[in-house]
Amino acid sequence: MELTEHTAQRLVAAKLYMDTHFHEPISLEGISEQAFFSRFHFHRLFCRVYRKTPHQYLTRKRLNKAQELLQQNLSITEVCTEVGFESTASFSLLFKKETGLPPQSYRQQWMVKKQQAKVQPRTFIPSCFLQNYLERKTSGTE
Repeated sequence: MELTEHTAQRLVAAKLYMDTHFHEPISLEGISEQAFFSRFHFHRLFCRVYRKTPHQYLTRKRLNKAQELLQQNLSITEVCTEVGFESTASFSLLFKKETGLPPQSYRQQWMVKKQQAKVQPRTFIPSCFLQNYLERKTSGTE
């Protein structure tokens, strides 16, 4: 099935709705209404185009934002609420499942890396960038 321009616009509108309202309770029915599709047709199209379900996309969006917020001075409960999870326990379990670390450990690891970056900044610059810099410096183009 070919994706028409009109269908693509409606699908993108629904994705943008999820991007904007990820922190709110969102149902498949509500998202599909934004695109004027039945929920079954929307789910099928979304999966075909984005290679994940709307639920997987929404969860990833929430967890990415949670990772950002954990780098700030917010409690785990505040982060959980801010990104749209209703239960701290389910948030923590899902966060650990997706990132490999519970939220508190993720925060601690980030703080350690931040401190290390201050002490040893070169270790946080990718070697390809350092190599490029050194080559330009020795060739006189820097």
